[in-house]
Amino acid sequence: MSLTDKIALVTGSSRGIGRAIALRLAKEGCSVGVNYLSNDWEAGRVAKSIEEMGRKATTFQGDVSNFADAQEMVKKVSSNFGRIDILVNNVGPFLYKTVWDTTVQEWHQILNSNLNSVFYCCKAVVPNMREQKSGVIINVGGPNAERTQGYTRTCACAVAKTGVVVLSKSLAKEEAEYGIRVNVVNPGFIETEAYNEDMRKTMPQQVPMKRLGKPEDVANAVAFLASDEAGYITGAVLNVHGGLWC
Repeated sequence: MSLTDKIALVTGSSRGIGRAIALRLAKEGCSVGVNYLSNDWEAGRVAKSIEEMGRKATTFQGDVSNFADAQEMVKKVSSNFGRIDILVNNVGPFLYKTVWDTTVQEWHQILNSNLNSVFYCCKAVVPNMREQKSGVIINVGGPNAERTQGYTRTCACAVAKTGVVVLSKSLAKEEAEYGIRVNVVNPGFIETEAYNEDMRKTMPQQVPMKRLGKPEDVANAVAFLASDEAGYITGAVLNVHGGLWC
């Protein structure tokens, strides 16, 4: 697998899954635009790690749940690197609350960050990809997001991530003629800062493989879908969940 000389933009890549994706794409040969919301120190660390691999990296601060910021970010990355070959939409905080307990503000925040940000970034980057007649978009979904059903305490996130799947499949159909591929990676229970120590001990028991996934497990899937080896794959949903919800 090689992505030599490709230009990737990874949203929310200063930590966690986004960080792992940015580093894995760099390992495969990509120069990377590292997007972050507020932690410029962590973003700088990611960029430095990428440069130590011999690749180019630049950090771009911006709130991609705001369309103007998403447009400006894509403009800056394109100007800095000359093009964007790969867009990975990774941004999306989690909320664990019942529908009744979820505030209106929280509802809008979850949909804006998890779903609207994907629409905004895709809308900003697609014209460039159409012009170059190639491009790969990989959207990070959520557990079981390809199945529409009810969820307790995770409704807002489930609605947003299900929307990401529908959006991705729609884009895949519409943009295939322009050489643009669009796919989804759905992580399961991944070991990140989102889980406390008690959750790290109890959650693996729900997984057939009896362990939490690592951010690198998700990054490996993203790297494959971004590569030419996946050149005939579009509109797909790849679950990375250790057998959960098979």
